[in-house]
Amino acid sequence: MVCDYSEGFVEPEMVKRRPALVLCPRIRARAGLCTVVALSTTPPEQTMPYHCEIELPFALPPPFDSKTVWIKGDMVNAVGFHRIDLFRLGKDAAGKRRYLMTPVGGEILLQARRCILHGLGLSMLTKELK
Repeated sequence: MVCDYSEGFVEPEMVKRRPALVLCPRIRARAGLCTVVALSTTPPEQTMPYHCEIELPFALPPPFDSKTVWIKGDMVNAVGFHRIDLFRLGKDAAGKRRYLMTPVGGEILLQARRCILHGLGLSMLTKELK
């Protein structure tokens, strides 16, 4: 997914469009919201336990077309669906729009959860992840 942080956020918060992982399934009591963690193609100035470099099992379209991305476990947000969108991959031969809808897999989600726990100051819970 790509998440648009450009409106309503102020630095040092995220303030531009960037890739993000959706962390949880739809929650009935939270219609129109989902929880995401931001990804970055730029390495952090100082790598912390809430950062993790990962290689996605698919290529992202430009301008996010880096071989690896960084999980920013200190940047977790509940955002409205109006902020997120699928990556657009152009149109197929029949003129139908194509979207990137490939799941990242369990290992990457586990790494994201580990980073998020560190980012929330809950490092002691990382040993419980399996």
